[in-house]
Amino acid sequence: MNRFSSVKNRPAFVYRYSSIFIMLGLSFLFINCKSEPKTEPQSQVKADENIVVLTDAQFKNAELTFTRLSEKNMANVLQLNGKIDVPPQNMISVSVPLGGYLKNTKLLPGMPIRKGQVLATMENPEYVQLQQDYLQAKSKYSYALLDYKRQKDLNQSQAASDKIMQQAQTEMTNQQVAMNALGEQLKLININPNALTAAKISKSISVLSPINGFVSKVNVNVGKYVTPSDILFELINPLDIHLNLKVYESDVNALKIGQPLIAYSNAQPDKKYKAKVMLINKDIATNGVTEIHCSFSEYSKELLPGLYMNADIETVSSLDNSLPEQSIVNFESKNFVFITTEKQTYKLQEVILGKEENGFVTIKNSDELKGKTIVNKGAYTLLMKLKNTEEE
Repeated sequence: MNRFSSVKNRPAFVYRYSSIFIMLGLSFLFINCKSEPKTEPQSQVKADENIVVLTDAQFKNAELTFTRLSEKNMANVLQLNGKIDVPPQNMISVSVPLGGYLKNTKLLPGMPIRKGQVLATMENPEYVQLQQDYLQAKSKYSYALLDYKRQKDLNQSQAASDKIMQQAQTEMTNQQVAMNALGEQLKLININPNALTAAKISKSISVLSPINGFVSKVNVNVGKYVTPSDILFELINPLDIHLNLKVYESDVNALKIGQPLIAYSNAQPDKKYKAKVMLINKDIATNGVTEIHCSFSEYSKELLPGLYMNADIETVSSLDNSLPEQSIVNFESKNFVFITTEKQTYKLQEVILGKEENGFVTIKNSDELKGKTIVNKGAYTLLMKLKNTEEE
């Protein structure tokens, strides 16, 4: 009886402990399930890493102002570069047609000069010979002229034949041609043939400046013999210098004669020079670049030929969606704005910038910002708050 009763009571014991184990298992399962959602906020933080939320106190201290996209008449600014150039008629190479030895000069590169100023003194025995030949030709012409007049009078009185008179006339003409030719050669070396006499023959001549300007190069030294093909000095008349700019073929049609521009050098970018387009070269080179020539409104001695210059040219204006410059923040070489999403909640949005003018900047991806309220003043305050929160 005891054996059967113990067997009969065994299931009750098993059932009692099984219930306990089941309850413990459910408790552990409940605890595990309750702890799993802890990972969810981490993914939520990642999704909202560009969101910044301000408390009432922070919002009050930030003193934010807001703006929206607006259409502004923004001028397209074409940025070009080139060099200061001088037209051929304003760049003078000085040489001596008959050659000679350089006796004296005081010129140095950069020195100012005036028209008619003596640049150098040259010596050559050929100068003496040329003056001698001219004076002799002049004397022969005077004799031939008198002889022709005499033969003409005799011919009219039938005392001389027509042939003799014609021979005298031919001789007179030949001597006149020789005298005038030699006189023109004297003018080439700055000797006035009309003022030349036997007492004024000189072995030296003066080289005179043909322009007002300054000395660009000095290629000779005292005592050197120069030939007619040698260039002694290079002179520049700066009053007609111009700016030679390089332009890509895609931008040529946006330019026109008389269009104003602002030029500046790399050395002094804050110093601006006004100019205007005076010539557009329509011949496009193989590299797709052509040239435009621009004249300066006022001459400055700082504008030297060969100086590298930059230029900004305003082309046709257009209405573009723009934002104030202060609403743009820059971070890690990218540009952003803060968009209001909820009360005191702002989202960082990347923007692509275009041209700038009068405190506004064009937004190229403006479709993403249409109808949005954008933080204007205080944008950088939000950026610092956002990045500091991320670091924490």
